[in-house]
Parts: sequence; structure tokens; C-alpha cells
Amino acid sequence: MTMNTNWKDLLLRFLLGGSAVVLSYAASVLLPWKALGGIFATFPAVMIVAVLMVGWAQGSARASEIARGSVYGMAGCAVCVVAVLYFMKTTGLWWLSLGLGLVCWYLSAFLIYKVRRSIKSS
Repeated sequence: MTMNTNWKDLLLRFLLGGSAVVLSYAASVLLPWKALGGIFATFPAVMIVAVLMVGWAQGSARASEIARGSVYGMAGCAVCVVAVLYFMKTTGLWWLSLGLGLVCWYLSAFLIYKVRRSIKSS
């Protein structure tokens, strides 16, 4: 890839991902049903754009690998939400709760990946 292609690719990812985030945020704020707004707030924009861009540039087989790998991150998202809710309730500090939730997301996603990998290799 040339540098121009990399910049075009990055710009397209930014525009697609950013648009998805803005639309899901708008839906979460504007919809009168808060539960539905919460569902839109967790829209998997990064995963969708990653699979789309990799599929477009490198084909379906590589996009499938990205989608399979995203299962670990998505499972980690559930852990993140529970952790943020727990830490919000116990600390009352949104910024600390989000930070700890992100740590829990990464650690749980990585742990799930490692467990799955060890089961698969057994």
C-alpha cells in the first residue's frame, strides 16, 4: 500500500465509524424509550467498519477472521457494562467507573481468547 492509500483508508474508516457513532448517539438521546436508546448506545460501530473495510480491501476470508476475533471483544463488552454499573454504584465516579470498565473489558476479552485457544489446542 502507498501512503496515499493508507490515508484514504484511514479517512474512510474515520468517516464511516464516526458516522455510526454519531447516529447511534443521536438515537440514544432522541428516542423516547430509554432502553432502546441504551441498545443504540452499544452499536458495534468499530467491528462493523473493521469487517467492512477489511472485506473490501482483502476479501471475505480475512473479514471473516476479523469477525471471529471480534467475538472476544464483544463478550468483553458485556463484562465492561456490568463493571461500569458496579463501579458507578460503589464509587459514584463516572470517569473512574469507565476507566475500570475498560480495564475489565480488555482483561476479560483476553482471558476468553486465551481459554478458547487452550481448549482448541487440547
